[in-house]
Amino acid sequence: MNVCELRKSLKNGESSESWVIAISHFFKSYELNYGHGTDNSLDEAYWLLRAQQGWGPESWLQPPNLDLIDSIVELAGRRVIERKPLAYLLGEAWFAGLCFNVDERVLIPRSPLAEVIERGLRPWCWLEATDRVLDIGTGSACLAVAVAHYCPGISVDATEISDVALEVAKANVDQHKFEDKVQLIKSDLFSAVEGRYRVILSNPPYVPRKRLEKLPVEYSHEPMLALDGGISGLDLIDRLLIGAADHLTSNGVLIVEVGEAQEAFMESYPVLPVTWLQFERGGDGVFMLTRDELTGYLEG
Repeated sequence: MNVCELRKSLKNGESSESWVIAISHFFKSYELNYGHGTDNSLDEAYWLLRAQQGWGPESWLQPPNLDLIDSIVELAGRRVIERKPLAYLLGEAWFAGLCFNVDERVLIPRSPLAEVIERGLRPWCWLEATDRVLDIGTGSACLAVAVAHYCPGISVDATEISDVALEVAKANVDQHKFEDKVQLIKSDLFSAVEGRYRVILSNPPYVPRKRLEKLPVEYSHEPMLALDGGISGLDLIDRLLIGAADHLTSNGVLIVEVGEAQEAFMESYPVLPVTWLQFERGGDGVFMLTRDELTGYLEG
């Protein structure tokens, strides 16, 4: 299917469902790679259409608005020609049921940690109103903002080394009106952090350097700083383990996503007593450690 055929299908479509199917067929014609918020052409098509409809429930139920055809065809065309993730084309990404501003200054939110945060970090941690949470390498601030949303009363510090990423993070903190709950800090991991936290969360760069060259084109649009985990994928993760205990409360926990570096992590830390989290909506490569487990390992 080409863009002319897509335009024709949209003009002839009588429902939002038919438009989604048409856009999905268009995407399928070009063998796109997914993984930046969706994992298939149908969901990607739905996201594109609903974003253009403004996400209003009434617009989905009414006959399609023909005035949207030009913008939909343009965006769909750019998606297949530029191989740019849809999130960047739309300037939005959804995480833990919340919408975030995104562009090529930050990684597109897609961590399975959303499930943990939506449950208020339970059962791994039962937060109290005086507890503090630290998000290391916040990027778009999706983890920090989601924690502030789902854990009322909790204060969150969010660190980031990239100045341009901090600009996006601030826009998202402001958009969700959490200026009083989320503090953004320019920091290389723990370098500018003070005090101790009940929870330290992190989704650091973990893609092994050799793998970066083999990733689909879509990933080349994301900031390399947010992907490059060094030779084994563990460069920042090693540093997190070394510094975390000094910044956790006595009953604190460390939760880190290591993604595809999980095997390398297990080889490097074979006796570290980590708990690997399970997710109902898919995803893996996230571990949890208590402060006692971490200090016991380091002291041993």
